Amino acid sequence: MFCTRCGIELREQDKFCCECGTSTGRGSPPPFPRTQRLSRSVRDAKIAGVCAGFAKHFGLDVTLVRIIWLILSVWPVPLFGVIAYIVAWIVMPKDQDAVASTSLQPIKSYPKTSSRAFSRTYIGSAWRISPRLN
Repeated sequence: MFCTRCGIELREQDKFCCECGTSTGRGSPPPFPRTQRLSRSVRDAKIAGVCAGFAKHFGLDVTLVRIIWLILSVWPVPLFGVIAYIVAWIVMPKDQDAVASTSLQPIKSYPKTSSRAFSRTYIGSAWRISPRLN
């Protein structure tokens, strides 16, 4: 087996290259995938995105994190979960990927038309409004 980065021959039981330190892919994977930074998720938010941010950071289901947070709000110390949620809301930054993708785009505006630009024609029992062709 050879190192994919520096090309040195490795033994079968090696987990890392002794020359450059690159992982060989052997060994146990990390217990859960982590994001680079703990942040509030704007996309999956119900109130402020705190539970969704923790779920994304620790690689858990959002519903499970919300249920745990609800239990902490009631037991063992009443309102502990609520106070912790408010503190996390203030301290945790918004997710930068979601903020960039939800930026406001200008709405295409249509020119205002005056009522004189349309003609009304009486057809039977109804009026027909159509653009006036000049």
